Amino acid sequence: MSGQDMVVLGRITGLFGIRGWVKVFSHTAPRDNIVRYDPLYVRRGQEWRAMHVADGQAQGKGVVLRLDGFDDRDAAASLIGADLAVRREQLAPLESGEYYWADLEGLRVSNLQGVDFGTVDHLFETGANDVLVVKGERERLIPFLRGSVIHEIDLERREMKVDWDPDF
Repeated sequence: MSGQDMVVLGRITGLFGIRGWVKVFSHTAPRDNIVRYDPLYVRRGQEWRAMHVADGQAQGKGVVLRLDGFDDRDAAASLIGADLAVRREQLAPLESGEYYWADLEGLRVSNLQGVDFGTVDHLFETGANDVLVVKGERERLIPFLRGSVIHEIDLERREMKVDWDPDF
């Protein structure tokens, strides 16, 4: 299975209890949606392996889950640091003008005057709005505000046009 077919939704960050549960940093909204995907694909090294979620839930500000076959703390410890993903076709279809973050990563970003800023490395949430981390000759943080900052997204050409001052 190609890594290009996979969309990373989170990462296993630690252990929770003694019965094989793990802590998960989830990129889904809401965070506990990650436990609803079946199967989840776990990457250890370069290999993706399909695994079924035996149980999962929100826990405080995070998410915990238990995968089939990992019934104790020692077995679950081998999963720490593993990425969790789904096949692209497992994702819900989007309305026109909506995007998954994974679709935006790698897009070439330039401003309306044609100044090349580099490519979208990743995005993060701030509470007020999402932020693009664009890496080129330097790193830029650009708010993901459709209309006022983000003017055009062309997934076929892998380009994004922004109204952003090159000095920021």
